[in-house]
Amino acid sequence: MIQLISKDWYQNFAGEIQEMHLLRHRVFNERLNWDVPAKGGFEIDTYDADCPDYLIMKSPTGRIEGCVRFLPTTGPTMLRDTFSNLLDGQSLPESTAILESSRFALDLPATAPKGHGGIAVDTYKLFAGMLEYALSHGADQIVTVTDTRMERILRIAGWPLERIGSPKPIGNTMALAGYVEVSTDILERLRERAGDQQPVLWAPVLHLSRKADERQRFTGT
Repeated sequence: MIQLISKDWYQNFAGEIQEMHLLRHRVFNERLNWDVPAKGGFEIDTYDADCPDYLIMKSPTGRIEGCVRFLPTTGPTMLRDTFSNLLDGQSLPESTAILESSRFALDLPATAPKGHGGIAVDTYKLFAGMLEYALSHGADQIVTVTDTRMERILRIAGWPLERIGSPKPIGNTMALAGYVEVSTDILERLRERAGDQQPVLWAPVLHLSRKADERQRFTGT
């Protein structure tokens, strides 16, 4: 299951958000050795204070195994305010039809099932959740700051990144900025490669009592 958590629901899902920051620390600080803020085993940066939407992936046992963060490009973004050098002089993306994703992370067991191209099935599912979210918000593009490793994974998955500028060294990684397209065709492709045509994203039912066990299926299409 992939849970959408927006700012109105932070308190209801405080445990999941805490586990997400622990996961981000395991992935970015410990595994990838990125130079990102960390304190007490948690990875938290300034953009977490801008009330982003989070997608959090849970295993059948309830373990948090993946996450991604979304911000509108009409406000503060990582690309605009931290990594503008990756734009190579091009204009900043700023549109209600463009979302920024960041802090994409997965912490899967070695035995996790693989799909097309040797990519983990849960990677495809988290990609599909991103597309469902973006489609539901009327977006036609997602802009992101990532690395050449993730660029290769996206290409193999069939969701290629369109570079904005050339890769540049940031710390111990080669970083770059780019766009991925948002469309129902790509969503269907990724669902097929995940081996599951059903929607993956869930959201709290906003018009009912705010209880964590009240959910609705979030189709995003």
